[in-house]
Amino acid sequence: MIPDDLRSLFWDVNPSTFDAAAYPDYTISRVLEFGDQNAIIWLKRTFTETQIVETLRNERRLSRKSANFWALIYRVPPGEIAALRTVG
Repeated sequence: MIPDDLRSLFWDVNPSTFDAAAYPDYTISRVLEFGDQNAIIWLKRTFTETQIVETLRNERRLSRKSANFWALIYRVPPGEIAALRTVG
């Protein structure tokens, strides 16, 4: 279940019934992209660092700005971040 103060991050699902653990990539990417400090605290309590880093590495829907920021925070080389790789 999504806490009340984070419901605005999940505008396209029913937050009353949404199971964040069942959809970790979706949940983690939403918080990394749109979350504030409270959302990040919840994220770190809900998911492991390994789950967060794996989502960061694989999620193409993150903006380049967010992907760069979180790559620095988690010390992941930019070349390992899907959202930062160029297609072509």
